[in-house]
Amino acid sequence: MNKGICFVGFILGMSQFLSGQTGISDSSRMVKLEEVMVTSNRLPILLKNNPGSVSLVTPEILSNMTKSTGAEEALRLVPGVRIDNQHDGERVHVSIRGQGILTERGLRGIGVLIDGIPVNDPSGFAPDLYDVDWGTVNKIEVLRGPSASLYGGGGAAGVLNITTNNGGSKPIGGEINQTLGSNGFSKSLIQLDGTHNDIDYRVSYSRTGGNGYRDHQAFWGNILYEKVNFNPSPKLSITQIISHTDYFQQNPEGLNISQFDNLRQANPDANPFNEYQKTNRTTIGFHGKYIFSELQDIEVTSYLRSWNYKETSNKSAEYRNITNPGTSIQYNLHFSSAKIKNDISIGTDLKWQNIDLYKLQSASNPLRKESIDETNIETDLLLANQIISQRSMGIFALYKLSMGKFNLIGSIRSDVMNNELTDKMLGADTAKTTKNFKNVSARIGASYSINNAATIFIDWSQGFMPPSTEELGSNPVGYSGFNTHLVPATSNCSEIGVRGFYNEKLSYEVTAFIMNTENDFFRFKQAGRGNQEVFYGNAGNSRRFGIETFISYQIMKTLTLNVAYTYADYKYVSSAIDPVYTDQAYVLTSPPESGQWLPNSPRNQVYSEVVYSVTKRLKFSLATEYQSKWAIYTDPKAYYGEMDPTIYQNWQKGFNLFHARIGYDVTIGKVNAECSLFVRNLTGAKYMAFTEPDPDGNAYHPGPSREFFGNIKINF
Repeated sequence: MNKGICFVGFILGMSQFLSGQTGISDSSRMVKLEEVMVTSNRLPILLKNNPGSVSLVTPEILSNMTKSTGAEEALRLVPGVRIDNQHDGERVHVSIRGQGILTERGLRGIGVLIDGIPVNDPSGFAPDLYDVDWGTVNKIEVLRGPSASLYGGGGAAGVLNITTNNGGSKPIGGEINQTLGSNGFSKSLIQLDGTHNDIDYRVSYSRTGGNGYRDHQAFWGNILYEKVNFNPSPKLSITQIISHTDYFQQNPEGLNISQFDNLRQANPDANPFNEYQKTNRTTIGFHGKYIFSELQDIEVTSYLRSWNYKETSNKSAEYRNITNPGTSIQYNLHFSSAKIKNDISIGTDLKWQNIDLYKLQSASNPLRKESIDETNIETDLLLANQIISQRSMGIFALYKLSMGKFNLIGSIRSDVMNNELTDKMLGADTAKTTKNFKNVSARIGASYSINNAATIFIDWSQGFMPPSTEELGSNPVGYSGFNTHLVPATSNCSEIGVRGFYNEKLSYEVTAFIMNTENDFFRFKQAGRGNQEVFYGNAGNSRRFGIETFISYQIMKTLTLNVAYTYADYKYVSSAIDPVYTDQAYVLTSPPESGQWLPNSPRNQVYSEVVYSVTKRLKFSLATEYQSKWAIYTDPKAYYGEMDPTIYQNWQKGFNLFHARIGYDVTIGKVNAECSLFVRNLTGAKYMAFTEPDPDGNAYHPGPSREFFGNIKINF
């Protein structure tokens, strides 16, 4: 951690020298954070009064992204969040406070909303973030900590509330944006937007592609997004969106230690089996609000998501055709006196999902030449043919009290989730398997604002994380049906913190929390299962303690420093006792033992960034990214070094990277343009980008060396 701390000290030490520069306006702090409303609680409240930990990613932070293609770029300054970008695209692991770290892909237990439309399926799982074009995002709210009483299974860890740009103030305007960079990277974005009477609109299209920094890591993606805000009267507002995503991503897979010898290597299976993921998805949705009077209003959200997914591996080629509709209704009642304001809401969330899934056995082609294609390399041997139907219903009630400097928010929710699997390869009497879950969760938090510079808050909340579809669908005791031994993971979390704002120069938040989770998940391997060897189980209980800090300080008008720091102490405190996972006759991976660290959880994590406006048009930024060492495996034998060290190495040393960016603005008539150059991993450090607790030992994913990216953005 020393290098990261030294960097912060160096920047602060430079402030006296730089303070001699005058007459330059600061363009990095345009948002008055104390006036921003947070809507992720489902009851809007000022950011400064929010009774719980929350981070706001502003347009200024988003403007300093590298390529605007990854969640790790946008959320780099959010403490408590760890993101592993698997393939230099947008197939990511995301965890908040260690929740979701054991998922093979996607976001487990993290609620994701894009312009008010939920991304999570009925189990609370968000498969990816392909639908987000980060170059068009206006702001992101991140609720950290269990929010199951707000969003059910999609809120066990927290919430990402993503809001994209609205239409511009002119009747017709737009943006042309082009980025080129190392390893064949290219991103082109074109956007049209405007406002006419009661309607503002935005339509954007982007094409992203690259070869990746590892072998067999090429990718391309197309994102089309349309957004219309319609306000026909002061009482009615409607937001309508249509998004279409087409994404292809080769999969180089992880390496074991004996395979790892350079930054570019892919797993030996990746190329001959042409391992990749392909997603083609369309979402149509709207969010509407009608105000009956000052005392009451109603909000309705409805959407339909339809998509096709294909994934190839050295075991099988899997095809999924998915339909995922949903709707939410929330009624809000407001009543107040001269000194007290009360808000009460009741509502329901309904979600459905139907998955038509089949698998064909994979076939290898050792002579295959590397190329970006979707060659069918499977045989006609049918390994699976099934339908998975899911539905969930959540009923919730919310209460907010505002009394001078004191604010309180409470919520309670009841969730029911039903899953049914129909195996078309079996007879009618054995074809169906069901697995249902239900839960009641609650939350209460309070805040007291001493003044703008200090608001103290305290919060207690519960999490509910049911098994995801792929966890349920991998059955360790049979070739079909659900894993009926799985139960939801539940948690309770207590936190205390302070946030404040001072003279638009300083904003900060410091939060300490302790969270206890029952029935955490883990992955294990089982012998004699042919193409299906990896399964999921409940690992026992865990305890997590952490401190999350964010500071933004305008040292002078031309110099701003942002720092996000996370301290994480995440450990298992008990072991699973289910004999399905401890019978060593056929289970090759044991559940974790008490005292083990949760994988992928560095004790210290820092991201610090300084932005210096050399002139009104010229801006320079320098950043450092630090992570301390972390544990990789959950299996006690691998954890304690009792397995083959040429395949398994449990402790991964951390890393410290440096990044730099320079940007220049120019205006000609009514056209504004910005040119920028970004250097990632300035020193060319060799490091491990991320690991996963893979039972096969293929856990290691090296990171890229020094990369260069150039961008030009034209607004008209």
